[in-house]
Amino acid sequence: QVQLVESGGGLVQAGGSLRLSCAASGRTFSNYPMGWFHQAPGKEREFVAAISRSGRNTYYADSVKGRFAISRDNAKNTVYLQMNSLKPEDTAVYYCARRAGSVTPHTSDWDYWGKGTLVTVSS
Repeated sequence: QVQLVESGGGLVQAGGSLRLSCAASGRTFSNYPMGWFHQAPGKEREFVAAISRSGRNTYYADSVKGRFAISRDNAKNTVYLQMNSLKPEDTAVYYCARRAGSVTPHTSDWDYWGKGTLVTVSS
């Protein structure tokens, strides 16, 4: 059974930074692309960023390009999301996900999900 556990969320002022982590169980972490999604209150879950198996390729939603950076450490079974220049509209629960296939921005294509970590950005 795959388990994904997010951490690092919290309350931050606009313009600040946070680093999210997602620890994955299992010995085959490096075989799968990983992604981050977020869900704001009353809205659907949306793609934020994703990273290929090796970490060589990264993908971002237009709304976070230049501000967020996704990375992974396959030796630690962990994927990260560095969030800089945070805005109040970034407030959401952030979820880590794993996919057995190529990266897509569609939430329905991802196989396993963590329970999420809340990020609140105050103005």
